[in-house]
Amino acid sequence: MAGVLESVNQRTKLVGENRLELLLFRVDGPQLYGINVFKVKEIIQCPKLTSLPGSNKVVRGVVHIRSGTVPVLDMSLATGSRAIPNLEQTFVIITEYNGNTQGFLVSSVDKIINMNWEHIHPPPRGTGREHYLTAVTDVDNHIVEIIDVEKILAEVSPVREDISEGIVNDEVRSQASARKILVVDDSKIARKQITRCIENLGAEVVALEDGRQAWEHLKAIVDRGERVQDEYMMLISDIEMPEMDGYTLVTHIRSEESMKDFYVVLHSSLSGVFNKAMVEKVGANDFIAKFDPDVLADNVVTRLGHFNP
Repeated sequence: MAGVLESVNQRTKLVGENRLELLLFRVDGPQLYGINVFKVKEIIQCPKLTSLPGSNKVVRGVVHIRSGTVPVLDMSLATGSRAIPNLEQTFVIITEYNGNTQGFLVSSVDKIINMNWEHIHPPPRGTGREHYLTAVTDVDNHIVEIIDVEKILAEVSPVREDISEGIVNDEVRSQASARKILVVDDSKIARKQITRCIENLGAEVVALEDGRQAWEHLKAIVDRGERVQDEYMMLISDIEMPEMDGYTLVTHIRSEESMKDFYVVLHSSLSGVFNKAMVEKVGANDFIAKFDPDVLADNVVTRLGHFNP
């Protein structure tokens, strides 16, 4: 598995073209799952795990690697199934989300595939499978399920969601009460976290699930002869989303003359210098790493002070 990620650095050209690469893996059975290669740091054969007393049952233990001590989460347990057996035959996918490193225990790793976000769709409703999914796609006539990792991490190790004192005051809430913010994120837990944070500031939130929904929504406003900037103070968008990613959404917005100065913030668990460079390339106004309520609130408050519709 060491060589499966060797060409990751060459894959950056895919981003910004509404494309991604998925690492396919299995958890406990034939079902295929996928994770964005850009979240993956390395893949290792599961070593001997050190138990962590008092940890969540999903955490099978910790592993000591070059980046330090990393918790290993059982992907099967995390999605409500039985624990993965025979650890000596399993793999750990080392990932980075929201600035933190963690490993996901899987039974096998399959391959990396090049995909267009247009071929990745929201999970079907009412199947009972969508609870932990953000998207599904089809690969060689097999359904691939993309897990809502942010939901898993929020359940295993909840993040602080309250805004610290001093960031919000009565004047801010009074100003914000007249403003509306568009939020776009395919993760249910992320939409709830962002919405709760902004509503605590006093602003109104309209939350959508992917870039295509957002683009059609914004285009409909323009088609009515209205200005998006009069409707929304700003847009806060995830980057990884089915149908249309955040980079492509921003590119579309900047290509529309009437929306060229619409304020857009990309808010993502993707991190690193490359991601910031892409934010500048597509023309977003700012980038915020998920999820810090103080940083998000401070960004909105700053925008509130400069907003002049």
